[in-house]
Formats: sequence, structure tokens, C-alpha cells
Amino acid sequence: MARVKTYKEQAFDQLRGLDGISDAQIAEHLTLYAGYVKQVNALNQQLAERLAQGKASGKDPEFAELTRRLGFEYNGMILHEYYFSNLRKAADPSPGRHSGLAQALSDAFGSVEAWQTDFQAMGEMRGIGWVILFQDPATDRLTNHWVTLHQDGVPAGFKPLLVMDVWEHAFMRDYKATEKMKYVDAFFRNIDWSMVERRLREEAAVRPAAA
Repeated sequence: MARVKTYKEQAFDQLRGLDGISDAQIAEHLTLYAGYVKQVNALNQQLAERLAQGKASGKDPEFAELTRRLGFEYNGMILHEYYFSNLRKAADPSPGRHSGLAQALSDAFGSVEAWQTDFQAMGEMRGIGWVILFQDPATDRLTNHWVTLHQDGVPAGFKPLLVMDVWEHAFMRDYKATEKMKYVDAFFRNIDWSMVERRLREEAAVRPAAA
């Protein structure tokens, strides 16, 4: 049987002491993230076993369900790694005025402020999901996208620059269900703009290296 890749949870020590997002909220969220990592490993192992047993068939209900489930769990793991790694305490309030990121946002939205209004408005929408700032690698243009389930709505080949989790598990220890915008405001007070800038410059967006 082929060697199965095993993923390990990444450490995010910089998340302690965030402004408006408590350590208890982060600890709970990291526990949920650990569950995604565990499920990715379990599903990869089960799928490898079915392949070795000659049971890899689209007509096999178990193989089909395991395969579909892997997309949800895998993207859940990856998006959480992007989310956690684009936050830090004592963050700057906005990207540098003359940074490449500020220029790219202004080119796409007219101004950094207009981009932020659009991004935060998407975060305010009813429903669970993610708000993600992407770069189109073909045109370099930046666009905001709403993603509901982790694997549904991600534009193929686009590079994530800034990822905001707006599933209720991301904020409901600190805020009521009706106070999501307070969480969105807190998220913006903790964005690591240097990480977002780095992702913009890199050929592939930067996230913690999978172990």
C-alpha cells in the first residue's frame, strides 16, 4: 500500500492576548481545528486501504462518501491554518499606506477603505461561512469571496490572502449570535498585515508548512 501522508496540528502561539478575541475562544477554536486534522488523516488512511483492497470505485457508496467528506475536512484544516496565521496581537490598524497590498486593494476597490467596507459587509451576512480576500493569479486582481461550506465556492487556482472565519464557533464564546459584527470588528483589530503582504508577494500563499 502507498505511504499515506500524515498531517500534524500547527502551533499558533502568537494568538495569545488578541484584542477582543479571548484566549478561551482561541483555545476552543484550536480544538475544533485539531479535529479537522484528525479527520483528514483518518479519511486518507481509509481511502488508501480501499484502494489497496481494490474497492476504489465510484459505484461504491462508502468510497464515494469518504471521498466527498475528505474535501470538507481537508479544506476545513487548511482554511483554519490560513485564518490563525493571519492574526496576531498588537497588530497594525491597517496595511501600510505605500505597501504593495494597499496599492493592490486600491486598484481593485478604489481604496483600502472601500475594500474593508465590502469585506466587513460580507462578514455581516446571515449564515455560516468564510470571507476570503483572493488574488487571481492570471490577472493579479484582488477580489472578496463568500464561501459557505469549506469546499464550496473557493475559486479554482485563486490565492487566499486574508481569511476570516465567520462560522459561529469562531466567536460565540465571546459574543452573542446577534453580535457577529463585534467579532468582525475584533478580527480587523488583530490582522497581521505583514503576513497578508507576504502572501501577496509569494508565488503561493503562505500558510504554516504541513508536517
